[in-house]
Amino acid sequence: MRRLLLALALAAALGLGVLGTARAADGKVHMLWLGQAAWRITTPGGKVIVIDPYLTGNPKTPPEYKNLDKIGKMDVILLTHGHADHVGDAPALAKKYNAPIWAGGLNQQFLTLGILPAELTPRFRKGGTITPMGPNIKITMVHAEHESELNWKDENGRDHTYYGGEPCGYIVTLENGLKIYHMGDTALFGDMAFIGSYYHPDIVLIPIGGHFTVGPVDAAYAINTWLKPAHVIPMHYGTTPQLKGTPEEFIAALGSTSTKVHVLKPGDEISF
Repeated sequence: MRRLLLALALAAALGLGVLGTARAADGKVHMLWLGQAAWRITTPGGKVIVIDPYLTGNPKTPPEYKNLDKIGKMDVILLTHGHADHVGDAPALAKKYNAPIWAGGLNQQFLTLGILPAELTPRFRKGGTITPMGPNIKITMVHAEHESELNWKDENGRDHTYYGGEPCGYIVTLENGLKIYHMGDTALFGDMAFIGSYYHPDIVLIPIGGHFTVGPVDAAYAINTWLKPAHVIPMHYGTTPQLKGTPEEFIAALGSTSTKVHVLKPGDEISF
């Protein structure tokens, strides 16, 4: 009991929380979906990667995760592009948890506009591979077919729109060799076939909402024809009226496939 109390006290001091302590020790990959394209991934070694943390303004994020004080420690934040439903609370989280944001061309805007200091917005580009959490976790930036603008209020509350860098996706290779492909927002593009054949992602996080991204039919084509992962998790749907694609339509479009589909609700966690 004394050891447990000490462990919990240490976890609180580190910002891990009770779940963070257990996850750091169990050697599994834990993936928490927070709605839209927002994920909190805990690696087998207990490192935490947060992607596209659109939380406080997200109508689908469970209330308990809208309190940024309770998100728990994080080691890095990845952003796929500059749109508000992906940047979300990233700058606030970076400052709160001293977690650098890796985000393609967005980093220069964060720096130039005084949103973040240089140490919290390091440089990174497509094709590059970084190891900010040690050599056993690799993050590679890959292409996404989309747009990217950053909307930001100045000190007087006036809205401005800035170039948001190139949109991207990420291949995250974890300590146990598992590869996660977060596609960001994207249309179909032929080099998805290259990504599938070269990186061989085990888990694909794919948008299915349509209107701004691939819908269920296009997403199914990418999975069946080009990517062929062991697991796929649909995301980026049902948040706004335009994002009409549904998991049921996606599954129907996939048809008979060896890829296992995992349908989550915001706040659900899955482990591998």
